[in-house]
Amino acid sequence: MIDKLELLLALSRERHFGRAAETCGISQPTLSSAVKSLEDQLGVLIVERGSRFRGFTPEGERVLDWARRIVSDARTMRQEIDGLKRGLTGTLTIGVIPTALPFVPDMTLPFMAKHTGLHLSIVSMSTNTILSGLDNLEIDIGVTYIGTDLVQRFQTVSLYAEHYALLVAPGHPLAERKDISWTEAGRLPLCLLTGDMQNRRIIDRHLYDAGIESPPMLESNSMTMLHVHVRSGLFATIAALGTGERFAAPMELVAIPIVAPAVTHEIGLVLKAREPHPPHVSAFLAMARKLTPPALA
Repeated sequence: MIDKLELLLALSRERHFGRAAETCGISQPTLSSAVKSLEDQLGVLIVERGSRFRGFTPEGERVLDWARRIVSDARTMRQEIDGLKRGLTGTLTIGVIPTALPFVPDMTLPFMAKHTGLHLSIVSMSTNTILSGLDNLEIDIGVTYIGTDLVQRFQTVSLYAEHYALLVAPGHPLAERKDISWTEAGRLPLCLLTGDMQNRRIIDRHLYDAGIESPPMLESNSMTMLHVHVRSGLFATIAALGTGERFAAPMELVAIPIVAPAVTHEIGLVLKAREPHPPHVSAFLAMARKLTPPALA
C-alpha cells in the first residue's frame, strides 16, 4: 500500500503519467495499474478518467491528503529506526528563498560538523515552491517569509528580521549617501528578482506605496546575476539584508539603508506541522533554536 501511495504522490507532483512513471523508475502501465489497484482497494475513483491526466477527483484529493501523512510517517519511522542503529544518515533537503541564502551557513555549518553522516541539499526556491515542496514531501525544511497568510498551516521558527538597502557600485553617485527613501530608490535604473519571488512582491508593494509603479529595467531569479549588473555601475538593486553584522553589502558593493519608511519582514524556518518530525529534521530544528539572535541576525 505505501509503495502505491508513493507513486500517487509522484503523479501529484508531475501531473503527468509518463513523467511520474519516469521519476519513479517504472513504466507508465505499471503506474496506471498501481493507481487502479488503489482505486479498487478504496472503492473510489482517484484520478479523472481521460486519455491524458486531467486531475484528481474530490475523493482523490482526500486520498492524496492521507497519502502525504502515511508516507511521511512511514519515512519517519524508517529514518528513526535506522538512526538508532547507525546515527543520522540520509539527505536533509532545505528549500531557501534567494535572499536568505547568505544566512543559511549559520545553521548548516554547525549542523554538518555535528552530524557527519548526513548529506545536505540546499536548493534556491520561491516561497510558493517551498510550500508546495513541503506539502509533497520533496523538501524537509524551508527558509522563507513567515509573517504571511501563506505559512499559517505550517510550523515556523523565527530566525531574523529582513531589512532593505539599495545596493550600488562603489563609484556610483549615491555611494556616499547614509540612507535613501523608497521613492528615490524607485526612480533609479533597477534590476530586481523576478515576479514569482516573494521578495520581489514585497519590494513592488513598498515601491507602489511610495508612488513608484514603473517596472525594473532587468529581472533575474539569480542574486549573483543582479550583483554582476550592479557592479557595472549602470544599475542598482534593492537587497534584503539581516540586522547587526549581517547588515552588510555583498563583496564590492555599497549598501545604503532604505528609510521613509524603514521596513522589516520576518524570515524563519518553515516545516510541516506534525509530530514527530523525522529525526534529521528534529535535529536541525533543535540546533536552530539554540542559535543566539546575534548569530542569526
